[in-house]
Amino acid sequence: MTTSERGHLVPAPLQPSRVSRALVALVALVALTLVLAACGSSSKSSSSSGSSSGSTTLNGSGSTFQKTFNEVAIQAFQQKNSNITVNYAGGGSGKGKTDLQTQTVDFAGTDSLIKEADLSKYQGGTVLYFPTVAAPITVSYHVSGVEHLQLSAPTIAKIFSAKITKWNDPAIAADNPGVNLPSTDIVIVHRADASGTTSNFTKYLTSAAPSDWTLGSGDTVNWPSNSQAGQGNTGVAQIVGQQDGAIGYVDYSDAVASNLKFASIKNSAGTYIAPTLAGAEAAVAATKINPDLTYNPINASGADAYPITSPTWVIVYEKQTSKTKGTALKSFLSFLVNDAQSLAESAKYAKLPAALQSQANAQLSKLQIPA
Repeated sequence: MTTSERGHLVPAPLQPSRVSRALVALVALVALTLVLAACGSSSKSSSSSGSSSGSTTLNGSGSTFQKTFNEVAIQAFQQKNSNITVNYAGGGSGKGKTDLQTQTVDFAGTDSLIKEADLSKYQGGTVLYFPTVAAPITVSYHVSGVEHLQLSAPTIAKIFSAKITKWNDPAIAADNPGVNLPSTDIVIVHRADASGTTSNFTKYLTSAAPSDWTLGSGDTVNWPSNSQAGQGNTGVAQIVGQQDGAIGYVDYSDAVASNLKFASIKNSAGTYIAPTLAGAEAAVAATKINPDLTYNPINASGADAYPITSPTWVIVYEKQTSKTKGTALKSFLSFLVNDAQSLAESAKYAKLPAALQSQANAQLSKLQIPA
């Protein structure tokens, strides 16, 4: 056990098995490799190798929400670009943004936007957002005897702010007519690190249950003192999976890999909907895209939209200082928004809609790479 910043006991992070997901992703990767091989060495695709710029290494850190997709995409990218090594360390969106500020990394993964007050901290100047995939944030739970659960936003807000402390509370019962709910104590599980998943989950509660959610939103919030914290999405998933009565917010990919049960959530149209990639795609399709390619699919309209859908981006500096690294980074970004989209579903992510993919490709021209 370790101790968090707020004095909570934090279980040491362990990595749950991702075997089933990895096998599915491997099949997709093999298929992609065969397609790329068939195209021949003369292919001029947008993600072609930057071999003329020499060998180089790109380092990234940040979002654990996008980490599984990144791992699969990096493996496929490096098979086509053997001269470019890409490392991605995770650590949470907050760490990724901090590392990019100090130019410790070449790119960062984040599910939350840079605060206006923090823009001056980015030593490399203007930052570009490149959307890559989207996915549901699940409300995962472990309650013995309860196989199916429905939750509305006010009920979720009361649970995570400790206004509800028992699983047979009338508010939960009202969302689940006919379900036999036990009197088990509720154990709240949240992220220990600064997290884009936390940011989007709390933004959802702020939007959908403003009178019941009073803890605010952000990469970190002040959780109830009796809650438990896990490092990264995998850390939260592990605690939920091991402790009866636990409930936490976990990205879809890790929730599936950890064999967690997750609730159907009441969306803005009044429909209880399970977290699915189709539901995430519907949420993104209903969302306005800003000129800088940021967007907010949280609590999107539409009967088919999953309400806690998270966007995610790779962020980089517009002005690159190295021709070799800049060329390699452009190639990698192009791969993420093009070829790697065919790997998204197998890794449990929703691919970009065509219009957003086109905008991301157009933004590649904004990268300033030394001659």
